[in-house]
Amino acid sequence: MENKISERYKILKPILNEKLNRLYCAAEAKVLKHGGIQTVSEQTGLSRTTISNGLKELENVKDIDIQRIRKEGGGRKKECEKDPLISEKLDSLIEPALRGEPESSLLWTSKSLRKLSEELKKIGYNVSHKLVGEMLKKKGFSLQANSKTYEGKGHPDRDSQFEFIHYRVKEFQMNNLPVISVDAKKKELVGNFKNNGKEWTKKYSPQKVNAYDFLSTAEGLAIPYGVYDITNNSGWVNVGLDHDTAEFAVQSIKNWWLKMGIFSYEKADKLLITADGGGSNGRRNKLWKKQLQELSEELNIEIHMCHFPPGTSKWNKIEHRLFSNISKNWRGKPLTSYEVIVNLISSTVTTKGLKVQCEIDKNEYKTGIKISEKEMKDINITKDEFHGEWNYIIKPKPA
Repeated sequence: MENKISERYKILKPILNEKLNRLYCAAEAKVLKHGGIQTVSEQTGLSRTTISNGLKELENVKDIDIQRIRKEGGGRKKECEKDPLISEKLDSLIEPALRGEPESSLLWTSKSLRKLSEELKKIGYNVSHKLVGEMLKKKGFSLQANSKTYEGKGHPDRDSQFEFIHYRVKEFQMNNLPVISVDAKKKELVGNFKNNGKEWTKKYSPQKVNAYDFLSTAEGLAIPYGVYDITNNSGWVNVGLDHDTAEFAVQSIKNWWLKMGIFSYEKADKLLITADGGGSNGRRNKLWKKQLQELSEELNIEIHMCHFPPGTSKWNKIEHRLFSNISKNWRGKPLTSYEVIVNLISSTVTTKGLKVQCEIDKNEYKTGIKISEKEMKDINITKDEFHGEWNYIIKPKPA
């Protein structure tokens, strides 16, 4: 009998997993009854404790989960389960090096798993590179091959500027100072015109709109200029009716401050603005700097500017945290009036708590305003040592 147990076990062992192995040996011991545990242990090499555990499981065969090898929660806990702060530390390591489309659920990092593991070990977390990989997958990361996407000639200091902006934003946030991302959204025709996207409606009952999008048949143009508060995840949209100029852009920032910003940052004496390098808030726009000087003096705050490098406008936070959500909210809905536009923008929300306020700006903004060299010299501007054309501070003029 004992020899047969050994022979059967040798035949079945290669195809048995941990649980089935335990249950099979327990069944042999149960058939032998008295002394069965000792005998089966000697013939199979399985410990008496394991066989005893198997016998306990066989007492309630209906409760055995064949799909699960071990009990739920069994085995040694991973380091990330013991200390949730590891996840936050990993975020701080990978955030400055994020790459990819901002709106994509797939992100990736330029740091290898082994390098990230080494960095975590330096600060006291004994984490293997395999565990780092599992943590990154849970965060939505994956390995990605190169994808050719033409963005024009890339600047050699592009990534360095990304990191500069990242650390400057963190510095302001740590001191409870406002950080905003600004830009002008695409101009929209106001009227019964087709708006891209689809919405659920009764079958074969699409909303009928004009066949042609002519400005002459429109009520006018809507020029949404957005201000996104990165820390509070809130947005302000100033809908202009005239022209997208530097004066309009700065007026939008001023409106945000008076309607929203001042209530969140009452004691703030500094404001950080991140923006594209072109357009009404462009780094070469002289009127932009002059208007910022006037705003700085009116609000009595320092204005710190960080422009994104050429060809990287889609990395601006406002694009994928505010504007994309507005576009989703009004998809398939004709923008028939300014009131409709304001209501659709104001009702934009997300599961992450985005809140948006919107207002019509009926002011007129002249184009073609020239700023003289004398006016430029009067601007109290300090350029940073690292790319002063991208990074600068405008302060109120000394009394």
